[in-house]
Amino acid sequence: MGAGTNKNIQESHTEVWEIGLWPRTPAPGASSRRCCGLARSAAADWSAVARRRGGTGATLCACAEGQRAQRARWPAGMSSRTKRETRSSARGKRDAESRSSSSRSKRDRDSEGTGSRGSPVRVKRERNSEPAARDYSSGSVPARVPAPLLPGTRVKREREADEDSEPEREVRVRYGRLDSEDRRSRHCPYLDTINRSVLDFDFEKLCSISLSHINAYACLVCGKYFQGRGLKSHAYIHSVQFSHHVFLNLHTLKFYCLPDNYEIIDSSLEDITYVLKPTFTKQQISNLDKQAKLSRAYDGTTYLPGIVGLNNIKANDYANAVLQALSNVPPLRNYFLEEENYKNIKRPPGDIMFLLVQRFGELMRKLWNPRNFKAHVSPHEMLQAVVLCSKKTFQITKQGDGVDFLSWFLNALHSALGGTKKKKKTIVTDVFQGSMRIFTKKLPHPDLPAEEKEQLLHNDEYQETMVESTFMYLTLDLPTAPLYKDEKEQLIIPQVPLFNILAKFNGITEKEYKTYKENFLKRFQLTKLPPYLIFCIKRFTKNNFFVEKNPTIVNFPITNVDLREYLSEEVQAVHKNTTYDLIANIVHDGKPTEGSYRIHVLHHACDWPRALLPSPETPQVC
Repeated sequence: MGAGTNKNIQESHTEVWEIGLWPRTPAPGASSRRCCGLARSAAADWSAVARRRGGTGATLCACAEGQRAQRARWPAGMSSRTKRETRSSARGKRDAESRSSSSRSKRDRDSEGTGSRGSPVRVKRERNSEPAARDYSSGSVPARVPAPLLPGTRVKREREADEDSEPEREVRVRYGRLDSEDRRSRHCPYLDTINRSVLDFDFEKLCSISLSHINAYACLVCGKYFQGRGLKSHAYIHSVQFSHHVFLNLHTLKFYCLPDNYEIIDSSLEDITYVLKPTFTKQQISNLDKQAKLSRAYDGTTYLPGIVGLNNIKANDYANAVLQALSNVPPLRNYFLEEENYKNIKRPPGDIMFLLVQRFGELMRKLWNPRNFKAHVSPHEMLQAVVLCSKKTFQITKQGDGVDFLSWFLNALHSALGGTKKKKKTIVTDVFQGSMRIFTKKLPHPDLPAEEKEQLLHNDEYQETMVESTFMYLTLDLPTAPLYKDEKEQLIIPQVPLFNILAKFNGITEKEYKTYKENFLKRFQLTKLPPYLIFCIKRFTKNNFFVEKNPTIVNFPITNVDLREYLSEEVQAVHKNTTYDLIANIVHDGKPTEGSYRIHVLHHACDWPRALLPSPETPQVC
């Protein structure tokens, strides 16, 4: 066929496409071969005509090869959504042109003149010339051709082509999106705005605006807590208003950039998560008492882990001293440093006492954290749990008695861990619980005649009884302080050795205890010594008018306090080790209602016992 014939075939096929009369779709295999051959021969002219008449020129081929070639010609940076929009716009224009040309061809068929464009004779001849056009393949032009299909078949073919290529497109888009998010997460430009000097995770995890603990985030620029990450959340508004972009989820320990709302992944932020939630391995716990390595806080202050001050919020020093002393008892400390030891303990629904266990464990890990940002810890959350669980018996704003708080705290901790009075034991009873025999004898009323007293003493009610009892600490009584001044117009402060007041538990010494109606004589004998023994020296006496403090000084040794002589012979055979060393000493200074508590502790890895203990002239509460 000559060049003129080629031109006529191209124009003829273009006019067929314009008036919208499409040939029948052949078999799939033949359609691919013939369609691709036609595309190679006439796609360039068809695209040019389509662009001249308002089309896009980006036409689609119905065969699989044409579809692949069409996708390969899209620009590299064009997304799948843009491709679909471009294709749909092109199809819409073609359909509009097809409808307009169909109506025009109908009018032409009704008119006279067989030589006009779009006539029935012309269409028939073009259909007959279609095989010749398909066989023609001498031109080397791009395969950008329209798909000569009926409208229904064309939509079906396009849907099938989209379904075939959609998985590949989804995978590419998905992987591209993940790659871009991962690149942005690992290269956040706002990490240098983090201010570690203002970060303080010791306070309750509540939003500073809504006071809600749900989805609480910490702003790592100013240190405040906000709620949520949504468009109307307090954290989002704060990030937009103050240009603070880096936030930490206080529960999931994940970092986010707001308002862009993507997760930040960076190993340099690990120190912040460790301060928020310190963790210890068994190897680290076993080395706590073997090394005395100083740690450096973020502000350059050096400190010893475990020897860290607790902030006095207002009047909570009585509780701080007790908590600090308990944190230096190695078995109790090691138990609470590992959260796995107690996190699976089952409690009844709605039980708030287990909050005491959780907060004490968190406080213990913060005290022994070698990577703190500061050399002190605020027991804010711990004290809030104490106020809640004690039903406001012990408060932050009101001074309390350290002995009363110690007694309540040990028993509450034992109960929250699932312990009972007799059967089930916990770490608290394993460390502090001992036992004794209590011998009690009822005394007749002192106003009765002597003969009547003698008769009453023979009754069973006035005979001596013995009971076995457990204890968490031993209360030591001081001798009565002098009421009058000496000849030099000065009050003499008496001094007493520790072993003198320990004679109360030798099983021989009797002491009278008075009640409102009855009087009793009691004596005590130790039957079991705990691994760690607590002495509470009773300095305060209360009456209806005021509280009085006994200033008597107790002289005690620092090491090798032997209690063997206070045990019976059968008990001595069971207990091989009966000597104790001092590890903590709590002191009360000042007046009974206005004084303050302080503590001296012994670091096991350091040989500093004398430097950590008070002078003998200081009144003490052990």
